[in-house]
Amino acid sequence: MEWDRVRVFLAVARSGQILGAARLLGLNHATVGRQLTALEEEVQTKLVERHTDGCILTKPGEAMLVVAEKVESELLKFEAGLSGLSGATRGTVRVGAPDGLGNYFLAPSLAEFSSAHPELIVQLVPLPRSFSLSRREADIAIVLDRPVQGNLIIQKLTDYSVGLYASSEYLANHPPIHREEDLASHLFVTYVDDLVYTPALDYGRKLHVRTPLRFECGSVVGQMEAVRTGHGVALLHDYAARHFPNLIRILPRIQFIRTYWMISHPDTHASHRVAEVRRHIAEAVNTERTSFVLETRGRKAKATT
Repeated sequence: MEWDRVRVFLAVARSGQILGAARLLGLNHATVGRQLTALEEEVQTKLVERHTDGCILTKPGEAMLVVAEKVESELLKFEAGLSGLSGATRGTVRVGAPDGLGNYFLAPSLAEFSSAHPELIVQLVPLPRSFSLSRREADIAIVLDRPVQGNLIIQKLTDYSVGLYASSEYLANHPPIHREEDLASHLFVTYVDDLVYTPALDYGRKLHVRTPLRFECGSVVGQMEAVRTGHGVALLHDYAARHFPNLIRILPRIQFIRTYWMISHPDTHASHRVAEVRRHIAEAVNTERTSFVLETRGRKAKATT
């Protein structure tokens, strides 16, 4: 049985689509279909029911998936041992992260790391509502809620703080903000409620009662740009806001504390390339730790995980 065919089967099983598997593997969808057919002919049984809206595993396919994932796990462990012995950092590592941390911290840090390791490809991707390390959707994930289930390697990265900001230009041209009640006459830039995938991100709701004027944006970068260019006030990550000198922290008693957790799967955790990327992320965060939480007096709102 050819491993390339099994690898294609795994991608189809995990993505639920021929086209999705093709994207994951970097292959033409017709090639994926032919490889899957060849595997079914080799084992002389139908593994996947193909439909116009996706693929469903048959009972033999479900049994095949269990075996294939065990084989993949052993191959990954073997590869980790080889790369550790050679000392080389090569291959591909996918890191999933919230867009705030991804755009304002990890992107420049991981790009610098990649430039020092030309045989390594680091993929930084936005963290979706749901993902699976066991299905290899990411090698490393940084999350806001500490996982309580699953066989995972978990490491606390850091706490971080969120505070209320406006641009200096905005403050110069709008009524002053001295207390929370003053926010009623200002545009509040915030998340789209039904896109908030974890309660840890729902700090904006606490101010909604005082902010009838709102612009809702599903991206941290979008919120940052709206405020930075003088179009309202928003709760922003303190470590991100510090990159923009025209952003002014207002109502310092309003502060929310959250936590970043870094997780990986035991099958890939020991891989030399994954271990090196994890180490780099942890060291980079530790070096900048003081910038992640802005110390203020008399915090009004605090939440920890």
